[in-house]
Amino acid sequence: MNQVTKYLNKELFLGITLFLFGGICLFSFFEFIQEISDLDDKKYGVTQAIVYVLLTIPGHIYKLIPTAVLIGAMYTVGQLSHQSELIVLRSSGLSIKQIARAVMPIAIFFSILTFAVGDLITPNSEKNAQQLKTNATNTSISMEFKSGFWMKDGNNFVNIENVLPDATLSNIHIYEFDDQFNLRTIIDAKNGKFDDGNWDLTQITVKNFVGNQIITEKIEKGNWKSLIRPEMMNVLIISPDKMSIFNLVKFINYLKINNQRSSKYETALWEKLINPLMPIVMILFALPFGFLQQRSGGKFLKMFIGISIGIGYQIINTLFRHVGLLNDWPPFLSSLLPSFLFLSLGIYMIMRFERL
Repeated sequence: MNQVTKYLNKELFLGITLFLFGGICLFSFFEFIQEISDLDDKKYGVTQAIVYVLLTIPGHIYKLIPTAVLIGAMYTVGQLSHQSELIVLRSSGLSIKQIARAVMPIAIFFSILTFAVGDLITPNSEKNAQQLKTNATNTSISMEFKSGFWMKDGNNFVNIENVLPDATLSNIHIYEFDDQFNLRTIIDAKNGKFDDGNWDLTQITVKNFVGNQIITEKIEKGNWKSLIRPEMMNVLIISPDKMSIFNLVKFINYLKINNQRSSKYETALWEKLINPLMPIVMILFALPFGFLQQRSGGKFLKMFIGISIGIGYQIINTLFRHVGLLNDWPPFLSSLLPSFLFLSLGIYMIMRFERL
């Protein structure tokens, strides 16, 4: 059994790695083609574009692993079936359940890889990629509105016109309200840098509303205590699905404290928790296809089926995510349903073929 386990895991590893490598090359090529339009001989040249593309590779790996595992597993079981190796294994007394248990090490390996790449590597590499590009092109991070980025901080509303790549804030406007939500103070600052739990503001103008009077005061430097933290600026630099679990939890808590909608980020968090389990689901789903009748097609047909199902999974996953956000479904439900559907179907097929 040990030799069988080693052999099956080796074949699956080679098949999955082959398609994962192919997918990375394809996506990186398209990424580079997209960057060509932004090339500038003086600021953002070919070298910077290549480094940028290399830094985005972990994000592509994270996205591609579930699909690559499915296609690679389909191809491998198709090849084993074509060479009658699976029939030999069944004839020697191994059940499909035992074969499924035998290939779990490779499934767990890709699950750990998915978590490591998605939570430990991708957030930093994606952030570095965006910082490289914004530094090279001498631009600030793009905002949601023309006036900049707006955040709620307790009873206050904060407008930040620009966020520099090092999370330094530029042109900050703080609107302070009292408990009855009457405007009390407007604070304008030229720059803000986070240090020792506070924001150090420079070139400050304070406008206090006292009765019918406006009292203006100018201060060169000052401290601003706020729930806003530099890591929250990650939402401006990278998309929620490429943020780390820690930063997602922190930002979700911040939104809830300020009574703001967090569904988008909660959905991303659940997907981050579920995605590492997808290699296990995909291998369990692919395995029964190796026991179809030989006339049902060889390895290339099974590979085509794997590609079609992989694309279908991505479409269903995206569809459920957006429908869930539009209809206020519980975030765990819209994230879990596609994966649960594939897992249930895989287990059903294993049980069905086991009885044949």
